[in-house]
Amino acid sequence: MKLLQKEAKLFPVRVSVDIDEETMKEVMALTGETQKSPALAKAIVEFTYRRKAMEFGRLIREGAFDYPDPTADGGDGSDPTNPIPPLTQG
Repeated sequence: MKLLQKEAKLFPVRVSVDIDEETMKEVMALTGETQKSPALAKAIVEFTYRRKAMEFGRLIREGAFDYPDPTADGGDGSDPTNPIPPLTQG
């Protein structure tokens, strides 16, 4: 089964940045890119994904996504106010 993914729409933005040569070489080595612009672009995207993942993990640990225990009502876990049925063991 193929997962659905949003198709990336790239709208390139050109910027000038001051990065020392040693750091630039490291970025290129870590990303596997041989040119500076693609290496920086890849590093920025990966950095952004990691920060978002860290934030999501923090929210999970803090209970931001805690939902009521479907078995807490003592019944079969069904809850008429919850549109998502409980998982069945099978």
